[in-house]
Amino acid sequence: MTASTHKVAIVTGAARGIGRAIALALARHGMDLALVDLREPELAATVKAVEAEGVATLPLIFDVSDYAAVRANTDVIFKRFGKIDVLVNNAAMVQPRQVLEITEAEWDRGMAVNLKSVFSWSQAVAPRMLENGGGRIVNISSVSANTGGSKTGASRFAYATAKAGVLGLTRSLARELAPYILVNAVCPGSILTDRTRESFDGHLEQIAEATPMGRVGTPEDIAVVVAFLATAEPLFMTGEVLDVDGGSNIN
Repeated sequence: MTASTHKVAIVTGAARGIGRAIALALARHGMDLALVDLREPELAATVKAVEAEGVATLPLIFDVSDYAAVRANTDVIFKRFGKIDVLVNNAAMVQPRQVLEITEAEWDRGMAVNLKSVFSWSQAVAPRMLENGGGRIVNISSVSANTGGSKTGASRFAYATAKAGVLGLTRSLARELAPYILVNAVCPGSILTDRTRESFDGHLEQIAEATPMGRVGTPEDIAVVVAFLATAEPLFMTGEVLDVDGGSNIN
């Protein structure tokens, strides 16, 4: 095993949308990347785009809700690169069911992907970061963690509940892992991706008008903030939550 001469980041849910934009942003900062997703063709496209930036990649196709697989693949990443500097917990799944419709299985699956995976990855990766003197964890939550799920959104109450859990986990990890590992969260607002396009269809103008910045967000809007949290030196902040929503939830 030869340690990478670059910083090394893991991005979950990297196949498309916000995850792909984050991967590209970190690659442009010179990071080698382990890219995780279940969508093999789309992940291959992300790998191609990232490698065009001149960094090394390790694509991993597996379910982030599988605790044992997360631990096993963390070892694979460490053996490939020799260190882990940054973890971006971005993987998530939509859950559009309302409370009177959702089944127990749907609830459990959403919690496993949207919340448990953040715990699993953080617990697996933190010891590797500490061995190397520290690192950064950036968790992708949602503005719905604070507002509750919209009745017209791509994801509703169960998703919002899990994303609120991500914020609690972020703050708790920040306290436990400081000062060596900095843990922060980003809450996207209305971001136009393949996943949200259908729910936004016919409402884009209305959403833009309701946003102080006058437009719907893009994956790159999230990626630039994640890159800041992952790379800024010095960074005297941990346990913080940054809303990236064009001002929609100013309080």
